[in-house]
Amino acid sequence: MKIGLIREGKVPPDSRVPLAPDQCVYITQHFPVGIVVEPSPVRCFPDEAYWQKGIPLEEDLSGCDIMMGVKEVPIGLLIPNKTYLFFSHTIKKQAYNRNMLRAILEKNIRMVDYEVLTDDQGRRLIAFGKFAGMVGAHNAIFAYGARTGLYQLDRMKDFLDYAAAKKAYQGLNLPPMKIVLTGTGRVASGAALVLQDMGIQQVSPAEFLHRNYEEPVFTQLGSSDYVAPQNGAPYNRQDFHQHPENYRSIFQPYYQAADVFIHGIFWDNRAPAFFSKEEMRRKDFRIQVIADVTCDIAPVSSIPSTLRASSIAQPVYGYDPITEKETEPYQPNAIDIMAIDNLPSELPRDASREFGSQFIRHILPELLKENSPMIERATISENGELGPHFRYLEEYVRGE
Repeated sequence: MKIGLIREGKVPPDSRVPLAPDQCVYITQHFPVGIVVEPSPVRCFPDEAYWQKGIPLEEDLSGCDIMMGVKEVPIGLLIPNKTYLFFSHTIKKQAYNRNMLRAILEKNIRMVDYEVLTDDQGRRLIAFGKFAGMVGAHNAIFAYGARTGLYQLDRMKDFLDYAAAKKAYQGLNLPPMKIVLTGTGRVASGAALVLQDMGIQQVSPAEFLHRNYEEPVFTQLGSSDYVAPQNGAPYNRQDFHQHPENYRSIFQPYYQAADVFIHGIFWDNRAPAFFSKEEMRRKDFRIQVIADVTCDIAPVSSIPSTLRASSIAQPVYGYDPITEKETEPYQPNAIDIMAIDNLPSELPRDASREFGSQFIRHILPELLKENSPMIERATISENGELGPHFRYLEEYVRGE
């Protein structure tokens, strides 16, 4: 098997890579696999780092069996009749990637999506989520400082790695502030780690709502804390995941208590939004900064003020609840939105190494098998057709 590490073509380009140079060497020494790297001027590990390890650099990857990238591949760069691994962002019928999926089918590409590589229990095996949460939490605290002027925090992208950022946290003097974090998965765990490393105390949801604090605190919410059945029945986790359309938001007490909201869940389109545009106009809507790591774009979103994705270069924009329009950030009558959709790119070296380790441990052995249920479950398309687990995308592909 020959793997090609492709150059990221999406604009703005992503600096992450699925495999670090030393991981490429490990693979070639321990598996019947060859690796070539398409040169890139923006990759977090420079071309020389691969070349010095004996990994060849080639502009032409047509001789590779498998193409590995991170973000969506522009249509013009897709090579027909190959296997691709990347995050396609199509499984939730994202309209902006419909034409890409059409091209993948037309070009007879076998596409395996990292997002749906799972074990037999449905647990994801490879993800950048932890680092998205880490950078999202950092950016939330950065934005609150920029908004209030009470402290100053450098951007995560300006640190060499997380070890350097963690060292800087030791000198951070934060004011009293209340932060609500949603989720219990990789994203939320990464966010909680950063908040704890900043010295922010974690409190229970009940304490968060009913106590005043003279120091910064955060609380972490599971789904039972922010949704409830519409019929008044007791919350049931399995039922919520199967029938989220039957639930309503009970997040109101938290938007009345929190200064900062870090949103770190996987949101099902059928689930209720956390609050409405009308609620954001209420005088008791206290949240001033929303770090939307989930980053589903309105109107199909859990946060109605996420009008668009922001960027690493310009991480924050304002949302005016009265006009329901975007404004400049840090305005007194607006709420600040941080909605970068490639957050791990601010910690590219750490994120890439962790991702590569997961790939070697969980995915590569399955790719080498003639038939792998894991790979089959994650195959969006093959032989010009949608994979068996993704036939629900047929109307999406047709534009209906």
